[in-house]
Amino acid sequence: MGLPRSTFYDVPAAHLDDAKIVGRMQTICDEFEAYGYRRVGAELRHQGVIVNHKKIRRLMREHGLQPKRRRRYVATTDSDHDSPIFPDRARDLVVAGPNQLWVADITYIAITGGFVYLAALLDAWSRRVVGYAISRSIDARLALAALKAAIQTRNPPEGCVHHSDRLNPPNMPRRSTANSLPITASSGQ
Repeated sequence: MGLPRSTFYDVPAAHLDDAKIVGRMQTICDEFEAYGYRRVGAELRHQGVIVNHKKIRRLMREHGLQPKRRRRYVATTDSDHDSPIFPDRARDLVVAGPNQLWVADITYIAITGGFVYLAALLDAWSRRVVGYAISRSIDARLALAALKAAIQTRNPPEGCVHHSDRLNPPNMPRRSTANSLPITASSGQ
């Protein structure tokens, strides 16, 4: 026949016009709205359509198929505040048992409807969560709810150190409640 043996194994790539490629790209972008040109190209290749990455970028730009960028950062700490800054009592503390040092922090968790905030307290010796609270708003009630949950479950002895960064979430009242709780406050950098 005069044909090389490799032509038998070679599967011809599906050649589509731009309109059909854009249609497939719109379907992919509707399903995965954060996909950029690389992932769209990988999905097209998975479907058997071979398209140059430069063409994918051009078509996505021309037809408004740019990915939606996810917001990855939410401010949870305001270090420049007028509230009292407690001394760092945890720096030289040697922890030899449970309920001597609790470490606190607030973070956020992205969910479908936005964000929820998580305040957690860890026992530095056992590395277990001793108290936590979840809320849609970041304020003093969130941090105090986590601290009260930890006090209720662990009943800390006198001298237990509650350490956090210079935590002052936005909208937190400018007052100290550490004097009314049976723990010693500490803050670091």
